[in-house]
Amino acid sequence: MALLEIRNLHANIDGTKILNGVNLTVEAGKVHAIMGPNGSGKSTLSYILAGRDDYEITEGEILFKGQDLLDMEPEERAAAGVFLAMQYPVEIPGVANITFLRTALNAQRKARGEEEFSTPDFMKRLKILAQKLNVTQDMLKRPLNVGFSGGEKKRNEILQMAILEPVLCIMDETDSGLDIDALKIVSEGVNALRNPERGMLIITHYQRLLDHIKPDMVHVMYKGKIVAEGDKTLALELEKNGYAAFTADAA
Repeated sequence: MALLEIRNLHANIDGTKILNGVNLTVEAGKVHAIMGPNGSGKSTLSYILAGRDDYEITEGEILFKGQDLLDMEPEERAAAGVFLAMQYPVEIPGVANITFLRTALNAQRKARGEEEFSTPDFMKRLKILAQKLNVTQDMLKRPLNVGFSGGEKKRNEILQMAILEPVLCIMDETDSGLDIDALKIVSEGVNALRNPERGMLIITHYQRLLDHIKPDMVHVMYKGKIVAEGDKTLALELEKNGYAAFTADAA
């Protein structure tokens, strides 16, 4: 079943065209990977899906569970189940990580008309998930991402994803800045979230992440559009031979 459908999407920022007719379908229960050289529009696509408002959509549509995603505010998208794990998670001084997590979860539940979690129930759930991702009590008590290493920030974002249980998980270069141990922990956290109702869109430059998170489909992006698609063997081909063959065909 198609969870996300992007049709002929064109987008500009500050008058510069970034996306040039993206067509992409993400199915429920599947992991889709987007690979491509720097400047191909991968991160732009993730920001647009999450609802960043500094991009101008000039053509095309995005359907999420059959609804027009572009008509939804960022907070509506989040409540509906869209989650973006950013390449560079932001720091929020003065807001404890644990407070942020509980506030975000209950805000989404309230928006969906669901009962909010009590403090004891939330803490019980958080303790189990945090242990799996090696997120310490000290990290939970500290201001959000302040003083965190790159690996700690990424583990914390996967913890947010596990707590919020989104329907569509978008990960923008989650492997950026991770050492081998951190990559393994993050990948195990992502794999634990795979289920038949949830779709994942993983943006990455490198095959090494896809050694741990096996994609069902790989899409190659170049100059703002998808120029090639295939199964996980396509990522291996890209790792071996680079993007030259695909970028030449698309030029």
